[in-house]
Amino acid sequence: MQKKALVIIDIQNDITKNYKEIIDNINKAIDWAASNELHIVYIRHENLSAGTRTFKPDTKGAELAPDLKIVSENIFTKSKGNALTSDAFADFIEKNEINDFYLAGADAVACVKSTCYNMRKAEYGVTVLSDCITSYDKRKMDEMLRYYESKGSQIAVLEDLLD
Repeated sequence: MQKKALVIIDIQNDITKNYKEIIDNINKAIDWAASNELHIVYIRHENLSAGTRTFKPDTKGAELAPDLKIVSENIFTKSKGNALTSDAFADFIEKNEINDFYLAGADAVACVKSTCYNMRKAEYGVTVLSDCITSYDKRKMDEMLRYYESKGSQIAVLEDLLD
């Protein structure tokens, strides 16, 4: 197994309908990662804040989306935007000596952004798969890609990996 991981963030039932536009690409990225012996990690968000209606623990909305291909048991839960705040995920990274990450998922202006920022701050290598991310506000996608690059991340499209 390589010291790299594909991390799929928050592709859950409560996420924006926009994920339907990228789910085929995410599933292709999962196949690519599996065939190249990368760790495949799924991050689930659970909203613990009072007064919120989405991503509530033990609800259908917090479950991974049914059309997401699940090929590993590496499913970690977070309650903040940054996936590294999941102690179980952080332990998994350390145990497997992972130092390079490919990011896919939602939301580009929230959880993907926070995870990307904090991974780069920790000096991990980060590649954001631009055609495997989405947002509630798709008008901000170009701005987010520039942001990821400004933090030292690479931007790639799935086709580049498949070649």
